[in-house]
Amino acid sequence: MTLSLIRLVFAAGVVQALLRRRFPRIMRLRTLTPQRPELPALFAELQRIETDLAYRTRFFAGLNAALAERNAERMAELESLRTAVDHLRNLVHSGNGERTT
Repeated sequence: MTLSLIRLVFAAGVVQALLRRRFPRIMRLRTLTPQRPELPALFAELQRIETDLAYRTRFFAGLNAALAERNAERMAELESLRTAVDHLRNLVHSGNGERTT
């Protein structure tokens, strides 16, 4: 069953290639050629950012706030990591090179 299905798909591809070569005008019809996808929402958003000054101002203000929040979170994580490293160093050095628990 699987082999016959593979052969059928292969044959359909071969027929399509032959038809494209033999009848190029027919194959240009919209039903036989792949349709160009609509513009994605992100591209529409980018166009709006570029054209609408008020929207651009709000967008960049939100972006700056998100970046500042992310940087604050990273700095807090870094500070907690430094505190943990200092705590471990103090544990190691308090025992004159020996580990204490």
